[in-house]
Amino acid sequence: MADLTQLSALDLADGLKAGEYSSTEVTQAHLDRIEAVEPQVKSFVTVTADTALAAAADVDRRRAAGEDLPLLAGVPVTHKDLVATEGIRTTASSKMLEDWVPPYSATVYEKTKAAGMPMLGKTNLDEFAMGQSTEHSAFGPTRNPWNLDRIPGGSSGGALASLAAFQTPLALGTDTGGSIRQPAALTGTVGMKPTYGSVSRYGIIAMASSLDTVSPSARTVADTAAFHQMLAGHDPLDSTSLPDEVPDFLAAVKRGAEEGLKGKRLGVIRQLLSDDTSEAVRAQFQAAAHEAQKQGAEIVEIDVPSLGYAVQAYYILMSSEVSSNLARYDGMRFGLRVEPEEGPVTAETVMAATRAAGFGKEVKRRIIMGTYALSAGFFDAFYGSAQKVRTLIQRDFAQAFEQVDALIAPTTPTTAWEFGAEDRLSPMEIYLSDVTTIPANLAGIPAMSLPAGLADDGLPVGLQLLAPARADERLYHIGSGFEAALNAARGGSVLDNIPALAADKN
Repeated sequence: MADLTQLSALDLADGLKAGEYSSTEVTQAHLDRIEAVEPQVKSFVTVTADTALAAAADVDRRRAAGEDLPLLAGVPVTHKDLVATEGIRTTASSKMLEDWVPPYSATVYEKTKAAGMPMLGKTNLDEFAMGQSTEHSAFGPTRNPWNLDRIPGGSSGGALASLAAFQTPLALGTDTGGSIRQPAALTGTVGMKPTYGSVSRYGIIAMASSLDTVSPSARTVADTAAFHQMLAGHDPLDSTSLPDEVPDFLAAVKRGAEEGLKGKRLGVIRQLLSDDTSEAVRAQFQAAAHEAQKQGAEIVEIDVPSLGYAVQAYYILMSSEVSSNLARYDGMRFGLRVEPEEGPVTAETVMAATRAAGFGKEVKRRIIMGTYALSAGFFDAFYGSAQKVRTLIQRDFAQAFEQVDALIAPTTPTTAWEFGAEDRLSPMEIYLSDVTTIPANLAGIPAMSLPAGLADDGLPVGLQLLAPARADERLYHIGSGFEAALNAARGGSVLDNIPALAADKN
């Protein structure tokens, strides 16, 4: 593995500023790494080598001219293939948009371009972000770099796998019910779900608009903070965008590393440490909590009683919004168009043929669920009741945060499962794997997953931190303290123990 691909984003930024190497060299090293391991991992839908090298050359030219550049200028990045990129194919990993080239760009993509960050490519995902394994992609599954027979999580599985495989130092994803945190946990990386509305959603292909959150990820808490700080801020193009000033996340990381966890009061959510949590995950979570106590933190048990209804409420609300958002894919305006093989060609028959051919099984299932929940006879019983549960969850979290600085829980109930589990289990059994991550999306609060350790099977376990809305800065402070303590206890990063891919052995 080339040394440049092993450096953190902030270390790369320091070296670029010092003239130790150029952005072109850094970008080419990562493109070489992608070429070497992509046949095994399959993180990408589209690799944008020419675009990346052109952006890197421009940064090198501007730096040589003495221009004062942003912190992450020259550091490569990947974008989940839900992010609209003008002139570059954007598919949502669906046949419905297989050849769609957007005429506009997402705000977050424009921000990375303005910051001088070369885009290496668009990463794979579960179709329209619907799934927990990245098996539901029209372009084939992504594999977990820790074990190629295991899933990397989803829906941002390609993004987080690209980090764990050292194909990129930074990756942009989204989180609707855990789609950045769950794959972060399963790949030994860091995933941050910001407060809803603090990062612009403009130009992100919508799944469930009241839940979707654009999310930064990296291999360290500090890198994630630097990336988040660049992405955050009010956007007049997004009606849900918060007007808040962007806090200094990197300063919070520095304080956390220096001060540790002493004096912090951390609440273990009783409802998220249930009988469904595997012994391997439970052991690593308890070890992380014990390490926090050794650092001077106080650990208390906290009840958030309404979480018992979170999964049910989430799947009603999410599928209802899916039904509404995906109604635009009708074979008429953009994307795939399929005409019926027999009978008249009408708007109705074209729509039916297009949606049958363009959507995968999981997308169809959720559209049907949502359409049913929104139907006249069931709207109040299902959608209305789910919204009431959402309000209860927000209230219960607010009461919990009156007692503690942050809440902690396992990010996932298990480590990464083998491919094909979704063929053996019912949809409900699969949906229940989101039980620990869904609550943060329903409440709109920030949540972070960072590596807790390795289970007996050698696979990563994630530690989830939750804070009140608009308290993202607090998560970086506490997350940095946890990261420093856990790395010191185990003698390094979890990713130091990742098994070599075949390309690394050559």
